[in-house]
Amino acid sequence: MKKPKLVKTNLDKPIADLAAGSDHRTLGIWAADCAERVLPYFEEKYPEDDRPRKAIEALRAWVETGDFRMEDIRSFSLNAHAAAREVEDDDVARSAARAAGQAIATAHVPSHALGAAIYAASAIRDFTGSMDKVNKEREWQYRHLLDLNETHGITNPKKLWRPRKK
Repeated sequence: MKKPKLVKTNLDKPIADLAAGSDHRTLGIWAADCAERVLPYFEEKYPEDDRPRKAIEALRAWVETGDFRMEDIRSFSLNAHAAAREVEDDDVARSAARAAGQAIATAHVPSHALGAAIYAASAIRDFTGSMDKVNKEREWQYRHLLDLNETHGITNPKKLWRPRKK
């Protein structure tokens, strides 16, 4: 039986529910953190390709400044996804690059943060072959988002941070 492309765990719904109550900026931080944890899986094999790293850096810049240019966000995301396609059968590197591509897309649509986290967990599954390690990663993701929400004082799901459009 062929393994599913994306990992599934019992924490998928609790993470999605927690994300639904998180503000846009917090989801950006969380998506960048999730993608960055697996970025070495890509960079160790493809050190000359900085497209996934640049996507994460662009997301961090957006979180910091709120400056938003759709053309830039789209370009960084598409470039990271192109890097993922170019690794062909390297599931680990592909999932790590896709995590970065989904992460930067969070600047446009907050729910892309969930894609970044799931691709990160998929990269861990493909690297380790261990669902125990995947479950530990998803537990970290949940706790980390919970901590970020507490740090940023998010207690009301309606409290959304709005980026400035240029």
